[in-house]
Amino acid sequence: MTSLQLAACAALAFCLAPAAGAQGSSVTSPDGRTVVSLAVTDGQLRWSVARDGRPVVMPSRLGFTFRHASALGDSLRLADSMRSEFDERFTMPLGEVATVRDQHRELRVKVVETTAAAREFWVTVRVFDDGLGFRYELPAQPNLKDFEIMDELTEFSMAEDMKAWWIPANISTPDRQEMLFSSGHISKLDLVQTPLTLVGTSGLHVVIHEANLVDYAGMALQGRSESRTLKTSLARWKDGSAVKGRTPFVTPWRTLQLADGAEQLVPSVLGLKLNPPSRIADTHWIRPMKYDGIWWGMHVNTMTWSSGALHGATTANTKAYIDFAAANGLGGTLVEGWNLGWDTNWMLHGDGFSFTQPYPDYDLAGLAAYARAKKVSLIVHNETGSFVENYERQIDSAYALYQRLGVTAIKTGYVGDTTNPGGHAHQGQYMVRHHRRVIETAASRGISVVMHEPIKDTGERRTWPNMISREGARGQEYNAWGGEGGNPPEHETILFFTRMLSGPLDFTPGIFNLLVSRSGTNVPRTPVDARPRTTLAKQLALYVVLYSPVQMTADLIENYAGQPAFQFIRDVAVDWDTTRVLHGRIGDDVVVARKTKGKDEWFVGAITDEEARTVDVSLDFLPKGRRYVAEVYADGPKANWRDNPLPVSITSRPVDGSTRLRIAMAAGGGQAIRIRPAR
Repeated sequence: MTSLQLAACAALAFCLAPAAGAQGSSVTSPDGRTVVSLAVTDGQLRWSVARDGRPVVMPSRLGFTFRHASALGDSLRLADSMRSEFDERFTMPLGEVATVRDQHRELRVKVVETTAAAREFWVTVRVFDDGLGFRYELPAQPNLKDFEIMDELTEFSMAEDMKAWWIPANISTPDRQEMLFSSGHISKLDLVQTPLTLVGTSGLHVVIHEANLVDYAGMALQGRSESRTLKTSLARWKDGSAVKGRTPFVTPWRTLQLADGAEQLVPSVLGLKLNPPSRIADTHWIRPMKYDGIWWGMHVNTMTWSSGALHGATTANTKAYIDFAAANGLGGTLVEGWNLGWDTNWMLHGDGFSFTQPYPDYDLAGLAAYARAKKVSLIVHNETGSFVENYERQIDSAYALYQRLGVTAIKTGYVGDTTNPGGHAHQGQYMVRHHRRVIETAASRGISVVMHEPIKDTGERRTWPNMISREGARGQEYNAWGGEGGNPPEHETILFFTRMLSGPLDFTPGIFNLLVSRSGTNVPRTPVDARPRTTLAKQLALYVVLYSPVQMTADLIENYAGQPAFQFIRDVAVDWDTTRVLHGRIGDDVVVARKTKGKDEWFVGAITDEEARTVDVSLDFLPKGRRYVAEVYADGPKANWRDNPLPVSITSRPVDGSTRLRIAMAAGGGQAIRIRPAR
C-alpha cells in the first residue's frame, strides 16, 4: 500500500485487505489521492471514502428492502473481487469540452447472504481523479427473479458537517427542481434534490448525484436531524413501490465528484464517463444553435398560447421570427401554442392536446418548408401537462409527421406538480422509462430533444447525443411572473456550481427590455416587481456562463432593434473545445472562459450577485506569441440591476497570453467578452 492508502485506512479506523473472500477491499484513484473501501461489518456491507489520508465518507450502509421478500442488507459476506484499470479518450459531438479522458480504476465485489436464501449481488466501484461512482448489479438467480424495491439503503455518512447548497424534494410541492437554492449544514437538511453540492472547512467540494439513470427511480437525499448522514430516497410508483425489475438488473451509479475548490468543479464530466458510448452512429444532424421563438410574449402577456386576438403562434408571426433568425445567424425558431389543446384548462385537461393538429391560423407544413428555405430549424413545442399517456399514444405518429416535414428539433414540456395524473412521481421509474422512450424514438426519426420540467440529467447525452439540453431549474420565465418577484441576482452564480454540474441548462437568456411589465409596456418597475434582476451585460454573459449547446435569444424580437449589444449574441458560440473557470465562489461570482470548437477564439463570461465586484483574471490560456483583440461588453456608468440595468459599455483592446484583465461588474451585473485573433 502507498503511504496515502495507509493513512486513509488509519483515518477510517480499519484497514481493508484486497484478497478475494476477505472482509474488505479497497481501490485507489489513478492519482493516488482518493481511496474507496468496501467492508462487511456485523453482516452489513458498508462503503467509505478518504482523500489525501483524511476521511470524506465514513462507513455507510448499502443494500435494499423489497416488497414480499426479506431485506438484502444483513447477514452478508464478501465472496469474490475483481480489479481492472481503464484509460481512453472519447469525443462528444456537442459539449463544454470536445474530448473527455476516462481514466479510472475499478473494483467489483461479490456479496452473498449467509442465510439459506443465499441471494447475491455485486457492487462495482470506479474511482477517477475527480470523483467516483458505484452501483449495484443483481445477477439472474433462483431466489431473486422479479422484484419490487421498496427502499434503497444506500447512505452517505459524511465525515464533516459540510455546508450544503440545496433545493427541496418534498412530496407536497412541485418536484421539477424549479426552486431557489438555500444553504445550510448537512445536519439541518430534510429531503433534498441532487446534485447536492457540499463544501468543507478545508475547501474540499463534494457533489452527490447519480449517473446513467435508465430504468430506475430518481434519487433524492433524506437528511436526519442533527446527523451528518444522508440516505437515498427514491421516487415512487402510485402503488408505493420504488423500482420494479427482473434480474439481471443494474442500478444507476451513485456518484461523488471531488474537487479542491469551486473552480475545479467545472467542467463536470464525471457523469459522462459513467454512461455507455453513443448509440447514434452518425450524429451530423445533431446541431448546436442559437434560436429565437414565440415564448417570452406569453410570459409578459403580449401573446397567448391559446387561440384568440393575441394568439402568438400564427403563420404571420412565425414567419417574422424565422426571418429574424435567418437575418441574424440564428439556427432555429421555437413556436409554442401552435397545436390544439391550449384553449382548455390544460393543466387539468392535458389529455386534450394534439401533437399533430395545428390551430387554423398556423400553417405547420408551410412554415416548416419556409424555415427550411431560410436554413432555419423549426422547433416544435410539445407540452404534455404531464398527461404522459396522452403523449405516448401520439409519439409515433407525431414524430413521423415531424420527420416528413423536415423538423429536426422538439421542445417537450411536463408542467405539473409532484405526480402526473396517473399518480406516478415526476422523477419516478415510470417517468424515467417515458423519457427514455422519447429520446430513443426521437433519435430514430433524426430529431433532437430539449426537455422542460424534465427528469434530472444523469449524463445520458453521451449515449443519446440528441438529448441536447433541458431545463430542470428555476429559469428566466420566473423573472416575468409575480409572486416571489423573480430570481435574485445570486441565482445564476449558484446554478453554475449546483444544477449545472449535471449537464446543459436551457435557461433562456438574452432579455434586453429589462424594465418590461407583464402588460408588455415599458413602465419602469420597482425592485420588488417580477423582472430580470440583472443588468444587460449580465444577460449577455449568461450565454457563456450557463452552458447549453442550444441558447435562446429569448426576448421579443422587436426589443433587439437598434441594440449594439446584440452583436455579442450574433457572435457568441454555443459549442466548445474546452472550458476553464478563471474565478468562482458559490453564490457570489463566476468568471469562465470557453474556447469555440474548431476556432482560435475564446469567450469569457463573468457574473456577480447583488454586490458590485472587480475581479482580476489572467489570460494565460491564450497561446504564447499570438496577438488577440478582446471585445468587451461591460456594465456602463452607474449601471445596477435595481434601477439602472440597461447601460452597456462596448470597447475593444489588444490582449495576449500575458494580459491580466480587470473585470468590473456592477451590482447584479457582469461582463461578456469575445477574444478573437488580431487582424
